[in-house]
Amino acid sequence: MKPGADIITKDLIAQHGLSDEEYKKIVEILGREPNLTELGLFSVMWSEHCSYKSSRIHLKKLPTTGIRVVQGPGENAGAVDIGDGLCAVFKMESHNHPSFIEPYQGAATGVGGILRDIFTMGARPITLLDSLRFGLLDRPLNRHLFKGVVAGIAGYGNCMGVPTVGGEAVFNDIYSQNPLVNVFCLGIAKKDKLFKGLAAGIGNPVIYVGSKTGRDGIHGATMASDSFDEASEAKRPTVQVGDPFTEKLLLEACLELMAGDLLVGIQDMGAAGLTSSSCEMASRAGNGVELDLTHVPRREPNMTPYELMLSESQERMLMIAREGREEEVLKICRKWDLSAAVVGRVTSDGMLRVKDNGKVVAEVPAKALAEEGPRYERPSAPPAFQDHLQSLNFDLLPDVKDATAVLLSLLESPTIASKRWVYQQYDHMVRTNTLVRPGSDAAVVRIKGTNKALAMTTDGNSRYCVLNPYLGASIAVAEAARNLVCSGAEPIGLTDCLNFGNPERPDIMWQFILCIEGIKDACDAFNIPVVSGNVSFYNETNGLSIYPTPILGMVGLIEPADRAMTPWFKQAGDQIILLGATKEDLGGTEYLRVVHQREQGTPPLLNLETEKTLQHCVLRLIREGLVRSAHDCSDGGVAVALAECCVTNSLQPLGAVVKLAAGPLRFDSLLFGESQSRVVLSVSPAHCEAVLRKAGEAGVEATVIGTVGGERLVVEVEAGGRGSGCRIDADLETLYDRWGNSLERSLTHP
Repeated sequence: MKPGADIITKDLIAQHGLSDEEYKKIVEILGREPNLTELGLFSVMWSEHCSYKSSRIHLKKLPTTGIRVVQGPGENAGAVDIGDGLCAVFKMESHNHPSFIEPYQGAATGVGGILRDIFTMGARPITLLDSLRFGLLDRPLNRHLFKGVVAGIAGYGNCMGVPTVGGEAVFNDIYSQNPLVNVFCLGIAKKDKLFKGLAAGIGNPVIYVGSKTGRDGIHGATMASDSFDEASEAKRPTVQVGDPFTEKLLLEACLELMAGDLLVGIQDMGAAGLTSSSCEMASRAGNGVELDLTHVPRREPNMTPYELMLSESQERMLMIAREGREEEVLKICRKWDLSAAVVGRVTSDGMLRVKDNGKVVAEVPAKALAEEGPRYERPSAPPAFQDHLQSLNFDLLPDVKDATAVLLSLLESPTIASKRWVYQQYDHMVRTNTLVRPGSDAAVVRIKGTNKALAMTTDGNSRYCVLNPYLGASIAVAEAARNLVCSGAEPIGLTDCLNFGNPERPDIMWQFILCIEGIKDACDAFNIPVVSGNVSFYNETNGLSIYPTPILGMVGLIEPADRAMTPWFKQAGDQIILLGATKEDLGGTEYLRVVHQREQGTPPLLNLETEKTLQHCVLRLIREGLVRSAHDCSDGGVAVALAECCVTNSLQPLGAVVKLAAGPLRFDSLLFGESQSRVVLSVSPAHCEAVLRKAGEAGVEATVIGTVGGERLVVEVEAGGRGSGCRIDADLETLYDRWGNSLERSLTHP
């Protein structure tokens, strides 16, 4: 019995986001015109969000294998071996468009979705991180969006009992119409007990578990594959509503079902809902799935097959159970107060066949939906303004006059300032795994039952990427790895969330391709595999695109756990050592943006071998117990790094007296330039000579620049033969107030 025909018009095809050529391909695959339900299936599965049609050929360039890789890209999440029969399962996802339309629910359901990606693999989630990009906080709309997103992340994560232990927030006017909400989650699983999204075993039952299906989120995947305009507010109904309490029940039920060996496959009903989960599971296994929508639990009357298949209602899973054990599965689901029903069977014919009230309403090859969507190698070319962006004559910029005032301005810039206002809303100590709380270079959590810990960070500098996409993306990898190393961890795996504008524009594709190349080359140099990820295109409104924003979530292993390191000064009298060389690297810096209102120039140059040598040296020094604190130099340069070392531990702030020699450098380059491959260490006087010697043997430049102690940060800059130098002199209370309280002031007293 063939599904009934519908009248498919050109307008209807366009409304579903399909081109004429894509529609012709659908007709060719089916050998006939699709009906409305089938058109909807293709629409969501061939959307950019689900099919990666503009990015897939480029993503294949990324390194995805390695000795620790247990599961690479292609599943719900990636996994790396951490020893003791365990693996870390992690992924990062975006929920950008929904968070702009409805900030609380958009962010909350983003957290819910990434949590499900992790426990679908059989891993218990133990930590969340967020990476946020918003417009400047002097605008009421941006403050509203930012507060709503933070509340949504807090509300969902806190209710789930999964700690949000770290992340980042960056503010730039370019994100005023397109905020970015990227969420990272990590869980722990037994290496030999990972579950995959496979519809395996002909005749096995397909079981629906979780919340009932409603009309929320229909065409959410299509919305995420489109640009915004003045009508975006009307898309509010496509934002789903999350229920973390149901998700908590779903989590526990899934883990119990997995422990009981009742399942052969499982997948979250995320973007495209029942459609994506069923056809992707069938396609991966080379099988088909037959669904009977009559049995799908629903919370609204008179839902059509189209609505049931495309709904993105939250907190739902699709499971493939072992034949004959359906009742055991349903009994456990009922125990956890979850809706559950057998809604189909695995078949051998490779088709996704959908029935409703005994009638076939859709019949499509599963692989055609999941794997045979269009693949585009879109044209790419640099934007006409690229040369202008990279050109900047620093000789026309006045050098710093009042270095103390500049430092205080940088510390209160919301991108650099403490994110305490954000993370105080998160329960970052639940489950008692957290060793290093938010505010450090990386978050650190212990792995109970072992002597190991994992460090995690999210990083990405979009200003670097708009000026030089290749270099900016390479620096993102280097900085993420440097943050982990400064925390005492060996980087072992990476997930990415690649946020860009409209891929149909050649300049956007040029940015994207170069960012991929930059990530690839840096990952190859550091031997860090990319095991999972996400691409978010169409982040633009009325033709104005965001900056290219590749966000990287990186995981590192600390063994033993007590070798975890933090950035703040610990002991008066300790020596301060700067590792690495400072150069004239002012292009694309936070200093240029804050002080000179410019976003121009070439980002700091990065030598991958130099960076690799530095990181090996730092990790060795930490593991040998020679270091009391380690902090990388990034936004705001060495002056900001020193200030953060003084005040990051608000319970025991410690000042410092530092002397720097400018040599041929401008004062602002020396203090606020963002030269790569630099780390500030503090070491006891007894270990100072050993640290300098080992750094020298490794080929890393190392200079004693000062001493920890006192209640002020004093930095004297010697000018050499160029007249008078300059000086930073500020008390710790002022430094902390500017750095620690400015974000809250911006949100409450704009």
